[in-house]
Amino acid sequence: MIDTHIHFWNFDPVRDSWISEDMMAIRKDFAPENLLSAYNDLHITGCIAVQANQSEEENHFLLALAGQNEIIKGIVGWVDLLNPNLDERLSYWHNHKTIKGWRHVLQAENRDFILNPAFIAGVKQLKKYNYTYDLLCYHNQLKDIIEMVDQIPDQPFVLDHCGKPDVKSQDLAAWATNIKILASNPNVRCKVSGLLAEADWKNWTEKQLFNCFDVVFEHFGTERIMYGSDWPVMLISRPYQDWFNLVNKYTERFTVAERRLIFSDTAKAFYGV
Repeated sequence: MIDTHIHFWNFDPVRDSWISEDMMAIRKDFAPENLLSAYNDLHITGCIAVQANQSEEENHFLLALAGQNEIIKGIVGWVDLLNPNLDERLSYWHNHKTIKGWRHVLQAENRDFILNPAFIAGVKQLKKYNYTYDLLCYHNQLKDIIEMVDQIPDQPFVLDHCGKPDVKSQDLAAWATNIKILASNPNVRCKVSGLLAEADWKNWTEKQLFNCFDVVFEHFGTERIMYGSDWPVMLISRPYQDWFNLVNKYTERFTVAERRLIFSDTAKAFYGV
């Protein structure tokens, strides 16, 4: 089994200012060895390490960890897609085969950034190197994301954290409509990950989360969904095993082959691991 969404960091209160005072559970260092016990218990054999810091130094940090920890099967790094010398940077990173794709924290950007022709041109360059692209956005940005991906028809995308629906309020109608539209693009996949951070951290219900699962599974189908945890961010709510058990319970309704897609095969094919 592959966990498609993991972060590692050496906590820095300035660089990591997004980790606020009410997130004390994750205001510390997180390394691969902190995952091994849970992974061994659950028979998870690998993960995709995703950038948490928007710098090329982050790529070197994650590559060093991957070199020391075979559990890291691939890396989603960061590169400046607006860099006039982007092709040179992509060519350089292409020598590091553990890097499978790229991500920018689009949830912190506005429509003008997401639909900037120069940014879109940068994403278009990824196909030359067979790179994937992770889409990180809030539910109220999905219309812009749809408009963006429609301009890059042959690029493999994956939507992180189901597009961050408002699990807490359960105001899901507009999100569900946009998920349906986005999922109509065959080049987009979806990670079932990260929803605990969008819920009432301590008082969410299984039904609230399953309502969100219902939407993404209806529209993406079992063949375009991959399991992810968003560890350690999810620890603000529950231990790792609780999230895994929740996804595992929901997916019991599917066949063995479908579950293999969700927990392993789709991720392996998408990220080339």
